[in-house]
Amino acid sequence: MNLLNLFNSLTVLQKSLAVSILSVIFFVGSAGASYSMFSKGSISLGSIGLSGPLPGPASSVTEDPGEPRTEACPLNGNMHTKKAKEAWEQRRPLAVMIENHQESRPQSGLSTADVVYEAVAEGGITRFMALFYCNLGDTQVGPVRSARTYFLDWLGEYDGSYAHVGGANTPGPADALGQIIKYGVKDLNQFSIGFPTFWRDYQRLGRPVATEHTMYSTTQKLWSVAAKKGFLVKDERGVDWNKFFVPWKFKDEDKTRGTVGKIEVNFWQNKGDYQVNWEYDGGCNCYKRSQGSVAHTDLNTKNQLAAKLVIIQFQRESNANDGYENNAHMLYGTIGKGKVLVFQDGNVSEGTWNKSSRVVRSKYLDQSGKEINLNRGQIWIQTVPEGAKVTY
Repeated sequence: MNLLNLFNSLTVLQKSLAVSILSVIFFVGSAGASYSMFSKGSISLGSIGLSGPLPGPASSVTEDPGEPRTEACPLNGNMHTKKAKEAWEQRRPLAVMIENHQESRPQSGLSTADVVYEAVAEGGITRFMALFYCNLGDTQVGPVRSARTYFLDWLGEYDGSYAHVGGANTPGPADALGQIIKYGVKDLNQFSIGFPTFWRDYQRLGRPVATEHTMYSTTQKLWSVAAKKGFLVKDERGVDWNKFFVPWKFKDEDKTRGTVGKIEVNFWQNKGDYQVNWEYDGGCNCYKRSQGSVAHTDLNTKNQLAAKLVIIQFQRESNANDGYENNAHMLYGTIGKGKVLVFQDGNVSEGTWNKSSRVVRSKYLDQSGKEINLNRGQIWIQTVPEGAKVTY
């Protein structure tokens, strides 16, 4: 008996079951074949009518080493070429939320940010907001995660475009998504943008990871979408992003170096996997980062993260009490003033941070009340709870 006769001999119920089983087999088989072709590069998106190749590693573009570096980046004072300045003057700063769960490490893109902010997102797990502006290259960034209210306060100093994947939205003081609308933030929420600006890379670490640790984009893709949304140098009122921006005061490196060689930062006690250690390297006059006793690297470069200076600001920490599960949403006292430690040139300056409103620039003052001049280069700003253990 052939297959057609066999099928015709079945009852209606048996035919229905047979069709269902064959449909599942066909779906699984076709999905597996598609995955195999894409993963092996044997088929292009163009051949099936899509607009371009699958997202790959960001291209590397560097400034001409023979061109003088005469132009200071307004975010961190680092010196760049005139070509770089011409490029950054065509855009506004870009902030990207990057997670720091153990399963997300190593992340991509932190080493090329101009400024990195770090604070606890929930449960003692920190999160980063990386600010990009002055580098020419297209940097792959991720894993991108959700918005938090206190990062919006720091973002307000730059009026930058803000890339994230959703965010805290429980009604109350931690409602980041509501505040994005209220504050008029230049919003690049993945929920409203999608592929190909954002994509998920499940094999980014060479092994499977949970979905929440897989969202990626690149700085150029994000700047491109920002431009299409009208988030240009000037806002909808024709006001430049930096009209009210006040750069920090920058200086050349001290010729005499200090002896503060190691810094240990504990955001929450008994959270050793999120304890940060910075080790001063006199050769580069920079601070190399380790976390959980392991060198913290950038997946793009495979190099250890290194900041030119580290700022640790102590701020009042509290729970939002907004009814969210386990009361996990956090708040920090970002407005006002408090203790700060500024590490550079192998030295530490103890002083005060001061920020009078959400959009006003944070200032770092020494014990006499004078603004601390900062070294040029990547700045890493860590917010820890008041009373947190920081040793050096």
